[in-house]
Amino acid sequence: MASAPSSTNRHQDGVHLPETARELVKILVAGPFGVGKTTLIDAVSEIRPLHTEEHLTEASAGVDDLAGVRDKTTTTVAIDFGRISLKGGVVLYLFGTPGQERFRSLWADIAYGALGALVLVDTRRIDDSFDVLGLVEETGLPYAVALNTFPDSRTYTEEQLRTALDLEPGTPMVSCDARDTHSSLDALIALVQHLIDRNENAR
Repeated sequence: MASAPSSTNRHQDGVHLPETARELVKILVAGPFGVGKTTLIDAVSEIRPLHTEEHLTEASAGVDDLAGVRDKTTTTVAIDFGRISLKGGVVLYLFGTPGQERFRSLWADIAYGALGALVLVDTRRIDDSFDVLGLVEETGLPYAVALNTFPDSRTYTEEQLRTALDLEPGTPMVSCDARDTHSSLDALIALVQHLIDRNENAR
């Protein structure tokens, strides 16, 4: 099983791949608008992340639903990008996807070549996750669900959440705090382990 890096000195190693890199894996970080995708990539990336963030304007007021994310002032309009090296020579290239319907045309290009997706879910706005989960499933990507915790997150049982999200029994579901490096790494490792298990079972 892949595990977290031994060093927590983020953004210290420049842009070059570590000499131990053996397997490069493209991963999508997906989820609805305002769920914490950019925050998670910021928390784990060992290089300075690339962001395509723009300030929200009055023109988007009738398009972007700010219910539950009233304090949000920016939005991703193309991708976020980060990189994290795990023990065992596995290097994850993280591509954060825009969460709004109006950016759906970018999905196929961003998803091309990805081996899996980490789908972030806000339990205060579960319905907002359905479109993204549908896109991931249509693409055929294996995925794990990460429940991003907020101070006012609602509490549900695992069975309630799996039923609400219509998850297959084998789909990993974990809780995380996208602001916390270790918590976010644990969510990514859960996805990587899921990909490894699927590959071994397919042999």
